[in-house]
Amino acid sequence: MKHTLIRVSLILGVLGTSLQADGIRATLAPIPQRTASPAFRLVDAAGKFVSLSKFRDKVVLLDFWATECGGCKVEIPWFLDFKRAYQSSGFEVVGVSMDIPYESLKDAAEGWSRVTPFVQSHRVNYPILMADDAVAKAYRITALPMTYLIDRKGRVAAEYLGLVDKDDIERNIKALLTER
Repeated sequence: MKHTLIRVSLILGVLGTSLQADGIRATLAPIPQRTASPAFRLVDAAGKFVSLSKFRDKVVLLDFWATECGGCKVEIPWFLDFKRAYQSSGFEVVGVSMDIPYESLKDAAEGWSRVTPFVQSHRVNYPILMADDAVAKAYRITALPMTYLIDRKGRVAAEYLGLVDKDDIERNIKALLTER
């Protein structure tokens, strides 16, 4: 999986920065067709475990990314803006670093050695967690960036494989925030 992820990610990363205006769009799944998002318990930079269930009752943008992924670097400023704009309405962004498989790193310590300076220099205002093999498999991560919108009940409402269309994902966030 590591080699496939890296090859496809490099292609998407290179293409991502040139496809800004033509980003990936997604239609929200009708509520009855939504499935529960896979549960996880991942480690943050402080070494604490964070579960997806911590964000229940919020609309969550779940972003799988890496520090050297071109498309990921394009999206992160948008996600920072979305967090600022919608957090008071029950919205959260959660970043899941895929740096270990993306860069063929040996462990989480090596991953955090890349992720922490990136997060600090980009002033990331949302939680960042380190991926493990189980979460990568559960979310079918084959390329980066990969973004999921999860509704307030913890169900996958939309998936974006590749650089998102900023206006489309924001429209979907607003629609999910109005659902009850």
